[in-house]
Amino acid sequence: MAAGNAEREAEWWRGCVIYQIYPRSFQDSTGDGSGDLKGITARLAHVASLGVDAIWLSPFFKSPMADMGYDVSDYRDVDPMFGTLEDFDALVAEAHRLGLKLIIDQVISHSSDKHEWFVESRAGGDSAKADWYVWADAKPDGSAPNNWQSLFGGPAWEWDATRRQYYMHNFLAAQPDLNFHNPEVQDALLDTVRFWLERGVDGFRLDTVNYYFHDRWLRDNPPLAASVAGTNGATTTYAFQEHLFDKTRPENLDFLKRFRALLDEYPDRAAVGEVGDEDRSLQTLAAYTSGGDKLQMCYTFDLLGPQFSAAHVRGCVEAFENAVADGWVCWAFSNHDVVRHVSRWTRPGENPDAVAKFSIALLACLRGSICLYQGEELGLDEAELAYEDLRDPLGIRFWPGVKGRDGCRTPMVWEAGAENGGFSTGKPWLPVPQAHRDRAVDVQNGEERSVLAAYRSILALRKRHAALVGGSIRFLDAEGDVLAFVRERDGESLLCLFNFAGADAGWALPPDIAVVEPIELAVDAGGVLDEGVLALPALGCFLGRIA
Repeated sequence: MAAGNAEREAEWWRGCVIYQIYPRSFQDSTGDGSGDLKGITARLAHVASLGVDAIWLSPFFKSPMADMGYDVSDYRDVDPMFGTLEDFDALVAEAHRLGLKLIIDQVISHSSDKHEWFVESRAGGDSAKADWYVWADAKPDGSAPNNWQSLFGGPAWEWDATRRQYYMHNFLAAQPDLNFHNPEVQDALLDTVRFWLERGVDGFRLDTVNYYFHDRWLRDNPPLAASVAGTNGATTTYAFQEHLFDKTRPENLDFLKRFRALLDEYPDRAAVGEVGDEDRSLQTLAAYTSGGDKLQMCYTFDLLGPQFSAAHVRGCVEAFENAVADGWVCWAFSNHDVVRHVSRWTRPGENPDAVAKFSIALLACLRGSICLYQGEELGLDEAELAYEDLRDPLGIRFWPGVKGRDGCRTPMVWEAGAENGGFSTGKPWLPVPQAHRDRAVDVQNGEERSVLAAYRSILALRKRHAALVGGSIRFLDAEGDVLAFVRERDGESLLCLFNFAGADAGWALPPDIAVVEPIELAVDAGGVLDEGVLALPALGCFLGRIA
């Protein structure tokens, strides 16, 4: 093997498959209705059976749970809801025994307002931590320091009667933003990262990684053009501004270098950043992953929206390939913040299982690492919840215009005939829909044509082909709603075809591709090659080895 290929093989994160676990909804071991670390440990064999390389745990740190754990009050401890540090250590050991890497969420752009750092900071005066958060005086008329908006609606500033200043919060008022311009804050946060590295974690998912720094001069954000303001998919007043000064500041690059230097002190560790940056997402991803001295990879929301077409996927992937010379991307179709992709992409009259199988085949063939969200391997759709069942502050505040994120966070279903789908013997923190119980793991295990079987088969196929894990990608011309591309590595060339349309399509082999040997894909609608023409049914896929 060439030296370059050997180097790639040593980088486990490059082309890896990550499985995201939402701890509160995975498995309850105590009967209190909330998932926990012991429950995750007990169910890891299922995750390993999928053929994934790593798991990503959403936050399990001590928290008042104002935003479901994304408001951390102690970065070095486990919330009692989820267990203990000893339970975490046991989880690490079991994951490693099963050959799984363990990635944990690091939520360091903000903390909980109950964190001891913030309690001390709001005292102001001579407090050692007075400058650890973003504080600013009111304008002469008492209004907020500038026009910045919170992603969760309304101004990004909260008046504090103790300190008699405003503090900044990009999200809930219970999530004050840390002041990354203060080197002491950076040092303290990096110390918490080291704490988990010492406990054996293999990597980190950095929440809202482009939100760390703010503009020192607190300059107003300009409005978006009138033609797009408030119509770009967001659901709050946040959508009316061009976010030039409240996030994605250039100083962040130096902090990411500090983060990477710490990570490199430990062998085989990696980080993936979450980039939420509207129209600049790919440029930000390029900056954050280039040069080998910042993050190993990032993901964006480009494929986490409602668009479902060959042109959209090709546009996103080609834009990334053109923007990022030496960086790496992690693609995902679902996660804990968006409507499940089976619900987003299934059109009237279509079989959701066919959409689920088509989607995992496509995801597995894209260039980059890929991330799965718990339950998508069962073909789970978005749960419809009543207002009284909601727990997400976003949904509670903006109902019914916004239903929130609880519909994708309902409990995992293990046993169709068990109480609450085998998730808990107590009342679950969110309801378990009957339609989800019908798709439980024990129902799909052993079913050759199930969504679960397709996931296992397609992920195993991906591992068998180096071209799919780390090869190059080259798009081919195709008419209609057909996506065609070639993956190549180490002398292996694979032709990948996907028909997004709801009707049959044909695709003629170009002159430079004379012979193709079909490779079986575990989908409901496979393409058929006949005399140089590939016939693709609706939601049809084809994978073949080019001679």
